[in-house]
Amino acid sequence: MDELSQINAELGNRFTTHLSALTLNSNITPAEVKVLWQDITIRYNESQRAYHTLKHIQQLFGQFEQIKNALHEPHIIALALYYHDVIYEPTRSDNELKSTEYALAALRCYLSDEQCQHIYALIMMTATHQLNELAGEDKNSDAAYLLDMDLSILGAPWSDYDQYAQAVRQEYAHVSKADYRVGRIAVLEKLLTHPTLYLTEYYHARLEQQAQDNIKHEITVLRAS
Repeated sequence: MDELSQINAELGNRFTTHLSALTLNSNITPAEVKVLWQDITIRYNESQRAYHTLKHIQQLFGQFEQIKNALHEPHIIALALYYHDVIYEPTRSDNELKSTEYALAALRCYLSDEQCQHIYALIMMTATHQLNELAGEDKNSDAAYLLDMDLSILGAPWSDYDQYAQAVRQEYAHVSKADYRVGRIAVLEKLLTHPTLYLTEYYHARLEQQAQDNIKHEITVLRAS
């Protein structure tokens, strides 16, 4: 079994576990779960993706395993992770909204309205990486952990961060080098204006300094290019 097949199988098993835990009282069948998972894999294997692939989801579940005991609703968070980038087109600015719409269309037959709205709100928060009014101010809430997991790559060792940055550039291959440099620097500098990159105590203590260093280093590299 090659690497991609292994990732697919591992994530597919996880998806089945988390969805099944939330649908114990519904009539969802193994065949229906398989179709839902196949639809997800088709999306994450699209040709325009270089970073926002199943490998990204695998990396997020590596983080999930470390903090799942701190979550109040781990299965909801898991489904939000699966669907948060299910729609991804680098030329569009509404990917999070389209991802929520896709998720709700897929799940509304099996989950309660409350569960669907929770997933909707979580995915929409990944557009700004700020807690919304529904999440409140709890910096160690499930939503805060989700947002920190999604940004965990920023605090990875530089070699991993550099691979991430190169993959993002590949996704924006349609943008000229000069325009990409200006736009990317603007995004990175905006991140540095936040009081902290990470909301939770767990991620702030472990990744904040490395993330700050990585972002500043990428800005230096971009300006020199």
